[in-house]
Amino acid sequence: MSASSFIHNATTGIIALMSKIPDSLVNLSLRLGLAGIFWVSARTKVTDFLTITDNTYFLFEEEYQLPFFSVDFLVPLATYAEHILPLMLLFGFATRFAALGLFFMTLVIQIFVYPDAFLSTHLGWMALSLAIISKGPGSLSLDHLIAQKQSGQQAKDQPQGASLKA
Repeated sequence: MSASSFIHNATTGIIALMSKIPDSLVNLSLRLGLAGIFWVSARTKVTDFLTITDNTYFLFEEEYQLPFFSVDFLVPLATYAEHILPLMLLFGFATRFAALGLFFMTLVIQIFVYPDAFLSTHLGWMALSLAIISKGPGSLSLDHLIAQKQSGQQAKDQPQGASLKA
């Protein structure tokens, strides 16, 4: 066996092995990866369970300086969204909408707060969001269970012999 055919066979085998990673594990990893980023950020904005800190208001007012809306509106909105949307990703509930919300938050952060962090940070967050939006939550999710239950219910609701009609 030549060196080049050995390398070809080895890489083909490794690639075949990697392609056997279950989609459900990939989808779960995407969801947890994105959720973890925002969850950790959210927990820095509160004390106790969900009490927003004065420092969070200070950050929004002095550092972030977001336009269009007041700090009193944006701080609770962003803080609670950073808690709720990652939990939705964790459980796989309304997953695509949760990822869309985090994509939008990333876009706002990119445009108005840290425009120099696109390649170092925000591109990765956007890529995770887009992958989840595109691929969906996968089979390890509440969305999947709900879809299965609905499709089972629709099959029960369909009159017998309906599939035979032209």
